[in-house]
Amino acid sequence: MATIVASVGSPLATRDLNKAASAEILDSIQHLFSWLEANDYRGYDTFDGLSAWVRPLTFKTKFLQTVLQQGVRRFPLNLRPMLGIPRAQSTKGMAFLARGFMRLHQATGDPVWANKAEFCLQWLIEHQSPGYSGAAWGNHFDYISRGFYLPKGTPTVVWTSLIGHAFLDGYDHFHKQQYLDVAVSACEHILRDLQSSPDGQGACISYIPVQDVRVHNANTLGGSLLARVYHHTGKEVFRAPAEKAMRYTAQYQRPDGSWYYGEPPNMHWVDNFHTAYVLDCFKYYAESTRDRQFDDNLATGYDYWKKTFFLEDGTPRYYNQKTLPLDIQCSAQAIDTLVFFSDRDPEAASLALKVARWTIANMQDRSGYFYYRRYARGVVNKTPTLHWGQATMMCALGGLYQQLQTKEPAP
Repeated sequence: MATIVASVGSPLATRDLNKAASAEILDSIQHLFSWLEANDYRGYDTFDGLSAWVRPLTFKTKFLQTVLQQGVRRFPLNLRPMLGIPRAQSTKGMAFLARGFMRLHQATGDPVWANKAEFCLQWLIEHQSPGYSGAAWGNHFDYISRGFYLPKGTPTVVWTSLIGHAFLDGYDHFHKQQYLDVAVSACEHILRDLQSSPDGQGACISYIPVQDVRVHNANTLGGSLLARVYHHTGKEVFRAPAEKAMRYTAQYQRPDGSWYYGEPPNMHWVDNFHTAYVLDCFKYYAESTRDRQFDDNLATGYDYWKKTFFLEDGTPRYYNQKTLPLDIQCSAQAIDTLVFFSDRDPEAASLALKVARWTIANMQDRSGYFYYRRYARGVVNKTPTLHWGQATMMCALGGLYQQLQTKEPAP
């Protein structure tokens, strides 16, 4: 029998490459899944420092509480066990896990992934923040930032929107009306409980319900959820505020295509994963509403992000001006966004795989979980964060594996 030799770039060679890459990604997923199962889906959070037993020594002052929270977050070793900070389940983490499990179910047909996804969605239904006009979710710990203090359980539009997207994915995948109802309810919370501040031709959705906090990725996440719910319901009450939210952020795009984290002077930085959030949201908006007015914003923003935040070997840079720290969230969101944009950019899939391979080689522990950060001179923070790392990587790798399984070889 004659031997079939596949030339590079031929359909057969592409199938072989996809098969090898799929096996590599699935092996990483399985190791991560085993770690999650062994740890009851619990981990630390990057900003959980105020749960430490030493917190009374901050005397409730903003400065000392910020020092404690940021000290725990930035210290290169995990201080949480000695500070009595427990591992916990996370609302945002459960949402990312649900999305990842649904993608794996689509790719494999294995009912285990479907069961795990529905478990996560049900858990989220049972762990909403009470007392609001609709479904909403927040942190399981107190949090302090440069601009506000947020008691645990207080919802944020970032958490609520990302979780709402998980329920829309659930509705699309399982066709259960309950999941769409939850996403609609989340939009009702956004419209009724969060301030929307007019600015130019747009209006910015506040990050939190307790005061007006304007952040671009938070604003566009709220807008993107409203747009997707409009797509499913046809209700103008969701589309109009979505358009205003996108207009707000579009008008502040910088000449090079980037966006600051926020417009106040203390928010003037540009980073990898928050930029990726904004790009995802503009794409969700366009696809959900068929409104093409932001196409140039999306194209220039994506081009800037892609050329700025990656090294040749796939290392994802944190800031536009510097690479370090090498953060697992930059890896996860980069993979996820690149897969999402692969229908527009023929190079996106190969870059996503390159980022994934770099992350697996440099950030995944032998036990299966992913490290939090790498610093200079080989210093590694091996903290097993949940939503910031394990859940976001499960979601991203699930999407990449799904794409590798379904992508047709090049003609």
